Amino acid sequence: MQLSRDEMTWVQETLEKVKHKLEKVSKRSKDKIPYTAVGGVHDDKSGDGIGWWTNGFWGGMMWQMYMLTKEESYKEIAMENERKLDVCLMDYDKLDHDNGFKWLPTAVACYRITKDTASRNRGLLAAGNLAGRYNSVGKFIRAWNDWPGSDEDHRGWAIIDCMMNLPLLYWASEETGDPRFGQIAANHAYTTMQNFIREDYSVCHIVEFDPVGGKMVRSYGGQGYGEGSSWTRGQGWALYGFTLSYIHTKNVIFLKTAEKIAGYFMDNIPKNGLIPVDFRQPANLFIEDSSAAAIASCGLIELARQKGGEDGRLYLDAALKLLPALAANSISWDEREDHLLTKCTAAYHDEMHEFPIIYGDYYFLEALMKLTGDELFIW
Repeated sequence: MQLSRDEMTWVQETLEKVKHKLEKVSKRSKDKIPYTAVGGVHDDKSGDGIGWWTNGFWGGMMWQMYMLTKEESYKEIAMENERKLDVCLMDYDKLDHDNGFKWLPTAVACYRITKDTASRNRGLLAAGNLAGRYNSVGKFIRAWNDWPGSDEDHRGWAIIDCMMNLPLLYWASEETGDPRFGQIAANHAYTTMQNFIREDYSVCHIVEFDPVGGKMVRSYGGQGYGEGSSWTRGQGWALYGFTLSYIHTKNVIFLKTAEKIAGYFMDNIPKNGLIPVDFRQPANLFIEDSSAAAIASCGLIELARQKGGEDGRLYLDAALKLLPALAANSISWDEREDHLLTKCTAAYHDEMHEFPIIYGDYYFLEALMKLTGDELFIW
């Protein structure tokens, strides 16, 4: 994966700007677990919101910064984020299919760097709980618990985001030598491939299965525009997730699926490189999701690594269209503000659109570090 001199100069200069900003942001937010920023100031999910699914990304950013700078302060912030998540490991209602998002960038990242046995234990506990969500008849991992006060039955619900949680199970298999974790992950990836991926290689967000018989019941629009639409962050999860399943299993069918999804994504990138929240949202209303662009960029760069040659260059070129568009249009470089990306959108039908979200910042940083070779491989 070879960048031109001009491309590498842009990447290094942009990463230096991020590094300089995060030096200041990390000092202000060292005691927080941020999700968003209000008025430029990070909020904090480390109290009542400790079970929130994004609570590993701040720790992940700190570990990436530690890899980049070797500054101990980043390591300390990341480890504190990990310790705060301990209350979730003892609370069933705070554990779900997003265990990978919480503990891969925190506990597993820490263990990879420090070999700390407590971090290993946390990662394996989280992996065991995730494996326990597996429906052996339908061969899928249940997404959510039933929400208090809701009459929705989630026993048969799976979502495309889980493709990014599977690496926790692959890691557990590699770490323990027990193939069951990896078997569950690969089976879920097969089920996703068969039931979430459409003929044009757009993807569904939510699929409901019969929890007893295992057959697909229906799909839902979820966080996209509607049923049958093309929620872009889900496209990014699928693109990156199937690439990761290939890396961990070396099963070529996962690589081919990732390539097809990447092809669909690239065909739909607007000329300005700014990604909407849904590729099929109404033409008269453009809502941006810069997090989808950052996530897809990571997947495209990783896919370029795996493919190499001319195909790999196509994927790399697509990432190098998305990332400069974000840097020029959708990032705050003001060092008085805690966030990077400014135009993330969690869901099309939410009341609030285009605001800072921590996973957008994380994946933008990860993408730049992939391009320089400084990245800690978290997934």
